[in-house]
Amino acid sequence: MNGTPYGLIAEFDSPAAVLHAAEKVRDAGFRRWDVFSPFPVHGLDKVMGFRNSLVGWFALVFGASAFIGSMLMIWYMNGYDYPILTGGKPMFSPPQALVPSYILLVLASAVGAFVGMVVMNRFPRLYHPLFKNSRFALVSRDKFFLVIETADPKFSETETRALLESAGSTYIELVVE
Repeated sequence: MNGTPYGLIAEFDSPAAVLHAAEKVRDAGFRRWDVFSPFPVHGLDKVMGFRNSLVGWFALVFGASAFIGSMLMIWYMNGYDYPILTGGKPMFSPPQALVPSYILLVLASAVGAFVGMVVMNRFPRLYHPLFKNSRFALVSRDKFFLVIETADPKFSETETRALLESAGSTYIELVVE
């Protein structure tokens, strides 16, 4: 094999088997690992230690910034930049500015959620070493895979392979970049 090793990929036949293997990998202290499955496996997010996503905070910051910014823009334009006195009405009225500001809040929140998703998922990633692995294509059908990266500080090929074998893996292979 030529190329730098990316990690060990282990194949499992059932959701219960990959969940059990994920628990063993977590308990062994690995930090850089991932599980791939054809459908969501209940409880896997807790085993992998996932926390709530930060994407909602992106949407909040973008939406609040747009709302406050548009209210300030309307206040400045009506009150100072180009004041038009009409029938003795005030130069700035919050109910009048609420509708365009709310529309910009919704639009900016959607943009913020999209930007947050792209940033948090590290997109665009056009290539992944697992794409070259022929058996990895089975993940879209009926197989479950657990990958432990060589970048993990605890990674040792022989010990990691033994751990995955003891977890019940049906096939283990070293993936190279």
